[in-house]
Amino acid sequence: MDSPGAVIVLLTVVLLFVTTPATTEAVCNMPQAGADACKPSVTQPNPTPPSAACCKALEAADLKCFCSYKNSPLLPKLGIDPELAAKLPAKCNLSTPDNC
Repeated sequence: MDSPGAVIVLLTVVLLFVTTPATTEAVCNMPQAGADACKPSVTQPNPTPPSAACCKALEAADLKCFCSYKNSPLLPKLGIDPELAAKLPAKCNLSTPDNC
């Protein structure tokens, strides 16, 4: 992904999953398990490289949907580092949607 905004959107969704009770619902086609898999990669102080499960979840997710969250002030409040979030798709060899 080329745009930091797309990653930020993803992280917002990940944090929304992590901070809500367990659910089987998906946000932007990313199920709770995918959000859980990505959280360590977008959280300070010791982020980890994205796991295969995280990248698989990102690959199946609706990245344009995540873009709608890119300016959300919730990211930092949810513990998501916007800079780390912006780098996540590229670390999974994914492209960012246009205008994201």
